[in-house]
Amino acid sequence: MTRSDDVRGARISVSGIGVLYFLIIVVANAVGSVSGMGGGVIIKPVLDFVGHDSVVAISFYSTVAVFTMSLVSTIRQVQAGRKIQWQQVAYLALGSVLGGYLGNQTFEFLLKRVAQASQVTLIQIVVTVALLVFAMIYTRIENLHWSKQGALWYSAVGLSLGFFASLLGIGGGPINVSLLMLVFAMPIKEATVYSIATIFCSQLTKLVTIAWGTGFARYDLSILVYIVPAAIIGGLLGARMSRLLSDQAVRRVFQWVVLLVIGINLYNAYQIWH
Repeated sequence: MTRSDDVRGARISVSGIGVLYFLIIVVANAVGSVSGMGGGVIIKPVLDFVGHDSVVAISFYSTVAVFTMSLVSTIRQVQAGRKIQWQQVAYLALGSVLGGYLGNQTFEFLLKRVAQASQVTLIQIVVTVALLVFAMIYTRIENLHWSKQGALWYSAVGLSLGFFASLLGIGGGPINVSLLMLVFAMPIKEATVYSIATIFCSQLTKLVTIAWGTGFARYDLSILVYIVPAAIIGGLLGARMSRLLSDQAVRRVFQWVVLLVIGINLYNAYQIWH
């Protein structure tokens, strides 16, 4: 974290930043659960914008929030009677576990190789915006899909999703929904369910990798008192909203959130350059 970040952070009390993070995560996870984005695609750039914590801490807090949300949302979807093909989830999960591990290793590699942490943030922003643009374009194109099936395809897609989810600290974001729709011809609401299940596996892998690797000592774990409840509330709200909204409404939510997050990321990139 830079000196300016330290000064700005010193002006905000722990309880104050905790309440701010709580509000951000409730809204982000509710929207992320509905759209299948996972919340992290909103949480990560917004916390970067707030600028209170380092890129390492922000990625960790985002991971915890998204993991908690995905667990709650998946349980609620099952309780609501939504049919899930667990064999497909298992193949996606298998790929996302490996992808999550590779993504976290790549993130740690960048932290060691790049001179400043802000440059790692910039790399994350560039990749995230590229994925967001792909997602936006795809959701505006009707009837473009491949209808692939089979364990190999599900595992390969899971690996890709898990890698980006862990590397970017965003839970997978809109690429999950878009890629699932493109490769497997899933309706958007069905894709959101499988996206959230995949996010759960990749984020669990990242947390386990951190536990066995660097450990949690470098993070302020007291802030989790605000983050975990916020993630639970957001996941519950999102699961309820998902049942009430139509496919078309979910698509509109998805597209508007993508535009918003692109704007936040571009602003953050501008701030880093200046």
